[in-house]
Amino acid sequence: MSPPKSVVRHSAQAWLFLLPALLLLAAFTFWPVLWGSYLAFTEYKVITPPRWVGLRNFENLFDDPVFITSLKNSFLYLLIVPVIQLGAIVMAVFVNNSLPAIKVFRAAFYAPVVTSVSVVGIMWGWMYNEQGLINGAMQWLRVIDEPIGWLTDDRIALFSVMFVTMWRGLGWYMVLYLAALQSIPKEVEEAATLDGANRWQRFWRVTIPMIVPTILLCSVMSTLSAMKVLEEVLILTKGGPISSTFTGLYYAYDQGIRAFNFPRALAASLVVSVFCIAIAWVNFKFLRPRDR
Repeated sequence: MSPPKSVVRHSAQAWLFLLPALLLLAAFTFWPVLWGSYLAFTEYKVITPPRWVGLRNFENLFDDPVFITSLKNSFLYLLIVPVIQLGAIVMAVFVNNSLPAIKVFRAAFYAPVVTSVSVVGIMWGWMYNEQGLINGAMQWLRVIDEPIGWLTDDRIALFSVMFVTMWRGLGWYMVLYLAALQSIPKEVEEAATLDGANRWQRFWRVTIPMIVPTILLCSVMSTLSAMKVLEEVLILTKGGPISSTFTGLYYAYDQGIRAFNFPRALAASLVVSVFCIAIAWVNFKFLRPRDR
C-alpha cells in the first residue's frame, strides 16, 4: 500500500529544504573526498591525466622516516586529550557556581577559542622566544639559569606546541560541559542530598553518569582534533626543528603545498583519516553509555 499523499508531500518538502545543503556537501565535501581518495592510488602531476599505480604511494609513504615521525607525533598528541577533558570538566564545575563576577571568568576561559589562530601563534611565539616572557619569568624566579629554546629544541618543541593546542581547546569543551551540567535536573541532585550523599558522591554517582554522552562527544571531538592538528604547527614551528614537530596532517600539507607531490599528500591524508576513524570507534566502544 502506497503512503498517504500528505506523508509524501511532507517528505518532499523536507528533502527540498535539505537540497541546498546536500548540494554544497556534495560539491565541497563528498566529491573532493572521493576524488582525492582515488588520486592517492595514482601518479598525478596536475598537467597530465592520473595514472593508476596501486599501493606504490603508500609504500613510498611508509618508507619515508619523516612520515613515520609524523605519525608518532600525531599519536603523541593524543596525550593532551585526557588533560583537556579533565581540565574542561573542572573549569565547567567552577563556572557553574553562582560566584561574584562568574561571567567574567566564563568569558576569560572562552577567550582563547574565539581568538584568531594567527594572533595566538604570534603571541605564543613571542612568549616562547628565548628572550620572551616565559624564560624571563623563570629566570627571575631562579628556576633556570639559561633561556630554554621552547620552539628550537627538538626534544621539547612538540610539547610546547601541544600546550598551545590544549590552551586553545579548554574553553570550547568547558562550554559544552557547562551546558551538560546545567541540563541536569535539580531534583536528581536534591534527591541524592536527601539520601545522605556528600558533594563528592553526588559528583561521581550523579553528575558524571548524567554527562556521559557529553564526555563521549567531547572525547571524540578532541581526539580527532589532536590527530588532525595543523595550524599551531604551521604558525609556530613549520615542522621544525629537524622535522621534530611534523604531524600527520602537517606532513600532508607539506607534501601537497610545498613539494607539489599531491598523490603522496593525499595518501598521507587517507592514512590519517583511517586512524581517525579507528580511534573514534574505540571512543564509542568504551565511552558509550551501556544502556544505549
